[in-house]
Formats: sequence, structure tokens, C-alpha cells
Amino acid sequence: MEHPEDKSVNEESRRRRGIYILPSLFTTASLFAGFYAIVQAMNGNFEYAPLAIFISMILDALDGRVARLTHTESDFGAQYDSLVDMVAFGLAPSLIMYEWALSGMGKLGWLAAFIYTAGAGLRLARFNVQVGVADKRYFRGLPSPAAAALVIGLVWVLHSAGVPGKEISILALLVTVAAGVLMVSNIRYRSFKDLDLRGRVPFMTILAVPLLFVLVFLDPPQVLFLIFLGYGLSGPLTVVLRSLRGTEGKHVEKHR
Repeated sequence: MEHPEDKSVNEESRRRRGIYILPSLFTTASLFAGFYAIVQAMNGNFEYAPLAIFISMILDALDGRVARLTHTESDFGAQYDSLVDMVAFGLAPSLIMYEWALSGMGKLGWLAAFIYTAGAGLRLARFNVQVGVADKRYFRGLPSPAAAALVIGLVWVLHSAGVPGKEISILALLVTVAAGVLMVSNIRYRSFKDLDLRGRVPFMTILAVPLLFVLVFLDPPQVLFLIFLGYGLSGPLTVVLRSLRGTEGKHVEKHR
């Protein structure tokens, strides 16, 4: 007959094993969404492929938070998450963009798609080796989920507007290459990890959250694309502004 204490230990052990599986379930769901997006793009369903990538982004944000909340962070989970990110935010967006707009451009088209894919791989590898060393307030280079949202957002917006991808292939190529280059650049982007969500915030901040949800639901493709376009441009614009301020400072110092 099993002792009650042994039974309790066994139940706790089973719960711990179940909890460790939980973050991986979110990561696997993110992988499925990325794979589903590729399949839909191959079938020409460009209204579903971008949506699947955005769902993958949500799941990717949740798996890490679930692991931290349940104290089930592990090296396996970190490596698995990185591999899934490569599929969902590196390979899938480039293949979707290629199928939608770049396939008619010959070698130039698939080379542009490869530049994005290579940029995502290098970005993720650099991020992995800088964990615990880099400033958590900033990302070095455009994060791969944001780059994916920028590329896929363009597909979603223009496809929803009835614009064929082959007609704007030059724009699609420029956006794809730019996203790939920004990922491997040294430009800093805010990570927003330093925000204290448990502290007090102004009333207007609370009001802005439901307003943002309303805007997203009114026109998801356009609003989400504009959000990530603004985020993608924020890094280079910050560099330009800092450069101008530095130039102005030197100019003032010179005339003193």
C-alpha cells in the first residue's frame, strides 16, 4: 500500500513535469503557426498567412512569460524557442513575401528573400550569445518578430486593399532587404523591458490601452503595420537625430 506522503511526492513530481511542458506547448504552437503561414502562402491564401505570423508573435511572447511565472526556465526551452523563432520570424516571412511579390523577379527576388532569412539567423545567434551581457533596455538591431511584422504587415495591408504583389515587387524587395539589414545592424531599439507594469501609471495611460485595442480591431492589417513600421523607423531616426544634435553641439562649441 502506497504511503500518503509518497503519493503526495509523486503528484507534485507529476505537476512539475506538467509545468515544464507548458512553456514548450506555447513554443510548439508558435512553430505550428509559422508552418501554417508557409503552407497558406504556398496555396496563395495571403489573407491567412500574415495572420498566422502575428498569432505566432503572441505565442512567442507568452512562452517566456509562462516559463518565468512557473519557474520552469531551462536551456532546452531557450534553444527550442530560438529555433522556432528562426522558422516563424526568419524563414516564414521571407517565403511568404517571395510567393506574394518576389517570385517574378528571378534571382533578384530569391536573393532578397535570402538576405532577410540570413539576417534573421544572424540576429538570433547574436542575441543568444549576448544574453545576460547586453543592456536589457535595448535590443541591438531590429528584433526578428518586429522585422517579420514589418514584412508580413506590408503583405497583409496591400493584399487586403486588392493590390497584387507582383505590381509592387520593387517596394516589396526594398522592404524585405531593409528589414534583413536592420536586424544585423548595430542600431539600438527600445525593448520596453524596463517598464514597471506593477507600478502606478497616469489615468491617460490606462485609457490609451483600450483605445489601442479598438483601433487594432477596426483595421488590424493597417494599424499593426503602422505600429511596426513606426518601431522599425524609430531606430534609424534616433541615430539621425543624435547625429544632428552632435553636429549642432560641435557647431555651437566652435563659434564660442
